[in-house]
Amino acid sequence: MEEMSNYIKTIMAEDLKEGRVSEIVTRFPPEPNAYLHIGHARAIITDFECAKAFGGKTNLRFDDTNPTKEDNEYVEAIQEDLKWLGYEPDHVFFGSDYFEATYEKALLLIRKNLAYVDDLSQEEISKYRGTLTEPGIESPWRNRSVEENLDLFQKMRQGVFKDGEKTLRAKIDMASPNINMRDPILYRILHMHHHRQKDQWCIYPMYDFAHPLQDSFEKVTHSCCSLEFDNHRVLYDWVIANCDVEHVPHQYEFGRLNITGMIMSKRYLRMLVDMKKVSGYDDPRMPTLVGLKRRGFTADAIKNFVKSTGLSRVNSTVDYAALEEALRDDLKTKALRPNAVIHPLEVVIDNYPEEKVEYLDCPNNAEVEEMGSRPIAFSKHVYIEQDDFMEEKPNKKWKRLALGVEVRLMHAYFITATSVEKDESGKVIRVHATYDPATRSGSGFDGRKPNGNIHFVEKTTALPAEFRLFGPLLIEEDDTNKDLDFIERLNPHSLTTAQGFVESFLKDTQPFDHYQFVRNGYFVTDKDSTREKLIFNRTCELKSSFKLS
Repeated sequence: MEEMSNYIKTIMAEDLKEGRVSEIVTRFPPEPNAYLHIGHARAIITDFECAKAFGGKTNLRFDDTNPTKEDNEYVEAIQEDLKWLGYEPDHVFFGSDYFEATYEKALLLIRKNLAYVDDLSQEEISKYRGTLTEPGIESPWRNRSVEENLDLFQKMRQGVFKDGEKTLRAKIDMASPNINMRDPILYRILHMHHHRQKDQWCIYPMYDFAHPLQDSFEKVTHSCCSLEFDNHRVLYDWVIANCDVEHVPHQYEFGRLNITGMIMSKRYLRMLVDMKKVSGYDDPRMPTLVGLKRRGFTADAIKNFVKSTGLSRVNSTVDYAALEEALRDDLKTKALRPNAVIHPLEVVIDNYPEEKVEYLDCPNNAEVEEMGSRPIAFSKHVYIEQDDFMEEKPNKKWKRLALGVEVRLMHAYFITATSVEKDESGKVIRVHATYDPATRSGSGFDGRKPNGNIHFVEKTTALPAEFRLFGPLLIEEDDTNKDLDFIERLNPHSLTTAQGFVESFLKDTQPFDHYQFVRNGYFVTDKDSTREKLIFNRTCELKSSFKLS
C-alpha cells in the first residue's frame, strides 16, 4: 500500500522537528451507539497511519458520555472492525472512565466563576442563544454566586433534580460571533442506566467539554476530527486553557468522505434496520464495515481506496466505482477463479459418450502461475450462461454460442450448436451441440479459430448455489423523485437472487472466501453458506456497471 501523504502528516513532522512534541499520539474516538461505516474508515486510517508514519501511538477511546443509545454490542463490533482493518490500538479507553476527573474540572470552572448552573429549559436556551446576526441573551441565572453554583451542581450529581431541570453551562460570551461560545452546556441531567457505569451517574458531560479533557488525560498530541468540528475548535481550546490541564493537545480537522449512492447517516442506517428494510447492519447492501466485509470487500481494498482519495480540509464525494476498482486491483492476483453459472442453460453434446466424465486441467488464476491448477469435469451434459447463447447470431460482433456457430468451452473443447428445445412459451430450455475431440485444450490444436471462449460447469458434478446480486439502496435523486422522502427512494431492485451452479471444487468453501467467477465478477462466500446450501454474494462485476436505478 502507498504511504499516506497529507497536510496533517506535514504538521506532525514540523511539530517533531521543532520539538513541540516528543512523540505523536492520536486517538480514534467513536461513540458506541452504532456500527461503523466506510465514512468512519477515513478517520480510522488517518489516525492510525499518520501516527504509524512517525513511530507514534493511536488509542481507541469509546466516547460513551451519552447513555441513551450506547451498548456493549457496538463496543465489540467497533473493536472487531479495527481488527479486521488490521489496526491494533495501543490502549483501549472509555470516556466514562474519566467521569470523576471530568467532574472535578467542572468544579474548577465553577470556582473560577467560569461556569454556572442554569434553570432554563433546552428550548429556552436555544431561544436565548441568538442567531448568526443577533447576539444572545444572558440567562437570568448567569450571575449566581460561586457557592450557590457549587451547591446546585453537587445536588445535580446526587440526583436531586429531574432530567432537563438544570444544566451546567460555561460562562463565556453571549455576544460571540461563534454561537458555540455563547455559554455552551457542559453537563446535562440524564437519569439513565449506563452500559458501563451502571447507575453511578445521573449527570453526563457534553462532548465539547469531555472530549478535549479526555485528549489531555491521554496525552494526545494531534486530535484529528472531521470538518464539522472546525467551529468547535475555539471551544476545545477554551476548555484546555481554563481547566489547568497538564498536557495541551491540539485539534485538526479534515474533510468528510462521501460516496455516491451510499447512505452515510447513522440515523438513516438505524432506520433501515429498525424498519427491516435490510436484514441487519451486516446486510451486504449496507455501507457499514461489517456489511462491506460480508459483501466481499477486503480490508486492503478499503484502505487503498481511502488513501487514494487523499486528505484535505474540504469535504469530498467520490464515485462508488472507485471503491469497486480498488477491490478489483486487490483481488485480481489473489482470488481463485473457479467456474460458476448463475443463470444456467443446459447444453447436451450429442456426440460425446453418455457415461463418460473426463477431467481437464484448469489454472486457478491465469495471471498468477504460482496459484497452480485444478481438474475440472467435462461430460455430455454441461451448463453455460443463458446470456452466452442466442438462437440466431445477431451480428459479427457476437462472440458466443449460436446455432451453427462454433465456440470453445473454456479449457475444454470446441462445440457447435445444432438445435434447441423450447418450452410452451417459446423459451429455449436446452441446446444440442456437437464437439470436436481434436480440439481438447492443451493438445496443441492450431486449426480454425472459434467464435468465442465461454465458461461452463459440468452437470453431474455441479453443486447448486444461490447467488445474491446487489444494486444501490437508494435511487438516484432527480427531478422526478426529489420530493420523495428517504424511505420512498429505496431501490426495490437492490437485491436479486439467482439459482445456479458452481464446480465441485467449491464444496469446502468457507465464509469470506473470495473468488472471481470468470466473467460474472468477484464473489464472496456468505457467512450463512453451508455445504448443503452454498451462498455467494457478488461484490462487484469485472467492469464498472454501477447504476443508480
